[in-house]
Amino acid sequence: MKFLVDAQLPYHLSQLLKQKGYDAIHTDDLPHKERTSDDEIREVSQNENRIVITKDDDFLDSFYVQNIPHKLLLITTGNIKNKKLYELFSKNIEPVVAMFEEYRFIELNNTDVIGRE
Repeated sequence: MKFLVDAQLPYHLSQLLKQKGYDAIHTDDLPHKERTSDDEIREVSQNENRIVITKDDDFLDSFYVQNIPHKLLLITTGNIKNKKLYELFSKNIEPVVAMFEEYRFIELNNTDVIGRE
C-alpha cells in the first residue's frame, strides 16, 4: 500500500509508515515541498495510486465530486502532540489498511477508525 502524507502532518509520519513496511512519501519529498498544491498532491496520488493522508477537509470536495484522490485518509484529531499522533498511527495502521479493502475514504480520529462511503 502506498501513501502520500500532506504538509500539515509531520514528516516523521511518512518515516513511521516506511518502518512498518509501507511505501510512503511526504510532500517534503516532492519538488515543491511544503508548498506543494492540493492539485499536485491529487495528481501524484492518481498517477502513483497513493492514498492521501491529510487533515485538510478540502480534499473531501474533490474526492466526492471528481473521485480524486482515489483513496483518502482524513485525520480529524484536532491539534494533538506528534507523539500522540504517532501512537495513534502505530495502533491503527493495520486496521486502516484492512479497511481500505472495503472503503475508499477513512476517517481517523482520537478514538475511532471510521469507513466512509
